[in-house]
Amino acid sequence: MIPNNYLKKVYSGFLGMNIGIRLGAPVEPTIWSYDRILNTYGEINEYVKEFKNFAADDDVNGPVYFLRALLDDAKDRPLQAQDVARAWLNYAREGVGMFWWGGYGISTEHTAYLNLKNGIQAPQSGSVQQNGKTLAEQIGGQIFIDTWGLIHPCDPKGAADAGEMAASVSHDGEGLCGARFMCACISKAFETADINQIIDAGLAEIPNTSTYYAVAQAVIAFHREYPDNFRDCYQMLVKDWGYDKYGGVCHIIPNAGVCVLSMLYGNGDFARTIEIATMCSWDTDCNAGNVGTILGVACGIDALPKKYRNPINDGIVLSGISGYLNILDIPTYVKSIALLGYRNNGIEPPQDLALSNKPNEIHFDFELPGSTHNMRVSDPFFCTAQHTTEKAYSGTGALKVIVDRMVRGNQCKLYYKPFYRRDEFSDERYSPVFSPTVYSGQTVSMKLYLDQWNGWELLGVAPYVRTMSDKQDHLQGYVKLIQGEWMDISFTIPDVDGDLIDEVGIVIEGYSPAKSKTLGALYLDEFRITGKSKYSVSIAKQRNEFGTITPFSIDHGAWSKENGKLMLMRCDPAFAYAGNYYATDYSVTSKITPINGDNHLILIRAQGAMRGYAAGLDKDGTLSIYKNDFGFTKIAEIEFNWELEKEYSLRLVAIKNDITLFVDGRPLLGAYDDSFSYGMYGCGSISMGRTAYGDFLIEEYTTALT
Repeated sequence: MIPNNYLKKVYSGFLGMNIGIRLGAPVEPTIWSYDRILNTYGEINEYVKEFKNFAADDDVNGPVYFLRALLDDAKDRPLQAQDVARAWLNYAREGVGMFWWGGYGISTEHTAYLNLKNGIQAPQSGSVQQNGKTLAEQIGGQIFIDTWGLIHPCDPKGAADAGEMAASVSHDGEGLCGARFMCACISKAFETADINQIIDAGLAEIPNTSTYYAVAQAVIAFHREYPDNFRDCYQMLVKDWGYDKYGGVCHIIPNAGVCVLSMLYGNGDFARTIEIATMCSWDTDCNAGNVGTILGVACGIDALPKKYRNPINDGIVLSGISGYLNILDIPTYVKSIALLGYRNNGIEPPQDLALSNKPNEIHFDFELPGSTHNMRVSDPFFCTAQHTTEKAYSGTGALKVIVDRMVRGNQCKLYYKPFYRRDEFSDERYSPVFSPTVYSGQTVSMKLYLDQWNGWELLGVAPYVRTMSDKQDHLQGYVKLIQGEWMDISFTIPDVDGDLIDEVGIVIEGYSPAKSKTLGALYLDEFRITGKSKYSVSIAKQRNEFGTITPFSIDHGAWSKENGKLMLMRCDPAFAYAGNYYATDYSVTSKITPINGDNHLILIRAQGAMRGYAAGLDKDGTLSIYKNDFGFTKIAEIEFNWELEKEYSLRLVAIKNDITLFVDGRPLLGAYDDSFSYGMYGCGSISMGRTAYGDFLIEEYTTALT
């Protein structure tokens, strides 16, 4: 059953998860103990740390990326554990980001990944038999599964079954109980806000002989007798169910107790629940994230306090293998979750929801309650932005920008962030990497409405983009707004000479003299970035940040910049990925110099580490085209006596099902394959050696190449 408010509930649940993670992350053990949290912060009732931008977190990486099993493999058949396992292998950069790479036999997730890499399929990869009871019952069984609950509304058993299957890639035993419990609770929260009913629904989906069931019942019994002080209940957990009684780094049982405790003592209040989960220490961000999803769904969007919601601002970053997917707009993403929910239930989604799903474009419609789509202002003294239902070009929502006390020469930018630099973060947990979500050649369009209350001259705006390397604004010409009318503002993103774009929006400028300060409201609706791109990536303008070279996400190998070249040295297969994850028909061109080794490739339509096409110089004096489908298979080959230390211009083109390799302007090799219709570009090699890559040129096509 799909409730009428399904999309809004998914939105509040996903926001709730991220609010909980952000609240708990700064006091995550082992440095932060219960006593240290209490003595330092006392009663937590707000974020304890401000971030420039909140960096990636494993507790959201997993729910986002592992759910993609339903998009990649289980598209038209029931989900299998190995589908989720393939998502692990495809979207994680080995040893970097995604989750804690603590070593084989120490980190449950690292252990499961290496099992999968070495041919042990799920669920054996996460089983007690394979890894032992302690490792299989760590907390990860319940922290990567929230989205499986979100796509099974009002169906606790279906949610629990899906969560268990996903968790079985890395966990077993009590770890699977955690997955079942959390997913069932999330599912039940779609139909009731009664926290006791929600907990009962979760417990109904796990064995009553399990330790997980027992610790939950112990908390329930304690709360029934002592309902007023959560700290007393926590001390009971420490005494009877604490870390000293369960092995490993972060066992699920003590944290299960904290989750049930926080929900009961939170008494159905979203904020109080995540605050208690944080104050109880142990795995603070995981626990606050899980209960944040449950209470977010149960309580709804209006129950999320602004002090917690506003800093999220509808935007999060991830640390998977795709820098494009790592920049996530929450309203857009929750629509994709909702569509999966309708699909799983065999129900046609609402037409407006189905039509809004354009993953290769930017479309901010401000329709979800309070949504901002991570739009920002550069100077909060002159401008503040907030969601409104007062006025909209279409639908019911828009972004309202209050312009306050601007005079001639004052400026404030209203913009979207399509790319991030290292200096825009306070830390770099889980090593996020980014590839821009907008490019030269695309069209930016928006609707603007002016309601100016004071000032002799009306406001003007100038569309602009900012370049990453020099942080320069590229203005597109000023437009004088018209009072009381919606105006269509659009422009084509200009060529930025190999740089990346890290801001796109408008510069708002006051024209009134100081005696008559500008005061009023500017409304933004239907902000879109669409169309085919054509752009270059100048290696000389890129930066070495987050352990990579912008805008690439690297997987293995030693990468560096030397004399305007991207240098790769490797002893094993190594690749770098960039660009729009959903790009379809396009070409990628780079001048490459093979320095040593047998294999020097560029990539096209790469959908992660395990899917896509590669082509280039190959061993024994050949050119080759490979298909990577969880292993490289050569699909075309021709003799070509290439030489070391000689530069070649390689151009790889994908048009529909035709893959063509050009060398120095000549089409020398082609292949026909229908496995992958979209994906990133990149470069790398499947064998030992060194290669130098020059600048890259990317061009998307609307018609067949001539």
